[in-house]
Amino acid sequence: MKHPLSFRPDGTFTIVQFTDVHMKAGGEADLATTALMESILEAEKPDLVVFTGDVIEANACDDPIARFTGAISVVERTSTPWAIVFGNHDTESRITRRQLMDKAVSFHWSVAEHGPDSASGEGNYALTVTGADNRPAAALYFLDSGSVSPNPRVKGYGWVHRDQIAWYEHDSRRKTADNGGTPLPALAFFHIPLPEYRDVWENELCYGHQYERVCCPKVNTGLFAAMVEMGDVMGTFAGHDHTNDYWGSLHGIRLCYGRATGYNTYGREGFPRGARVIRLREGERSFESWLRLDDGTVIANQPEHRPDEPAERR
Repeated sequence: MKHPLSFRPDGTFTIVQFTDVHMKAGGEADLATTALMESILEAEKPDLVVFTGDVIEANACDDPIARFTGAISVVERTSTPWAIVFGNHDTESRITRRQLMDKAVSFHWSVAEHGPDSASGEGNYALTVTGADNRPAAALYFLDSGSVSPNPRVKGYGWVHRDQIAWYEHDSRRKTADNGGTPLPALAFFHIPLPEYRDVWENELCYGHQYERVCCPKVNTGLFAAMVEMGDVMGTFAGHDHTNDYWGSLHGIRLCYGRATGYNTYGREGFPRGARVIRLREGERSFESWLRLDDGTVIANQPEHRPDEPAERR
């Protein structure tokens, strides 16, 4: 890894999740997005930034590489390591995932990786965060959730494929073995939410808002079941649905949405742009999380939603 990740001397490791940045053509909305990102980075001073997809809207970009560079440069200027997974809009036209990842890994502060050729998509990789003893103390998984369905018989969005899940399981087992048989505390990042994001809202106590339906794939390939079986992933983080920001726990895993960051895309009046912040503590199998909004407001306690309550909608 170009920039090894480690817990701070106080035992913390802080991640800022930017999602659905949707850079387009350099207008006022792009400028507002970069200003928001700058203000959040200045306030939080994270150890890692994670982009969970749709950094650009390729169909609307005058120059996909230039607009991607514009977004990433905000983080590069702060000398903060960053990682990325792609969304459905990043490579919808004019550029491929391989080309965009070639650009991503070329940045000085990037810790992103192409990932193994054996796994579908581009950018399936794992990073570790070392502890005070310089040994891995936490793991971070990044998975390409695709774009649109690759199967003509299945409509809608793409999904994490079974070969990607096999890669994750193999890597997880190896990390557990290297850790004396105890799974490392882990987080997972991808763009399109899993079907279990819908399940948790409908069946469990959640915190936050669901202002649009969960736009998950119509097939369930078993990633969530694999994470439950491996016993390492404590939380997952997705984007894609710009006016959902809730989280809830299902079978011991917290399923979390980010907060949409970009001004170039749809939103909701009274639902400001922002970012999700995640804080790990060395030696703890848990994490804290809060939202930081465009006016600087910090939301540590999101409103409760019980499964017997009606869903919120736009």
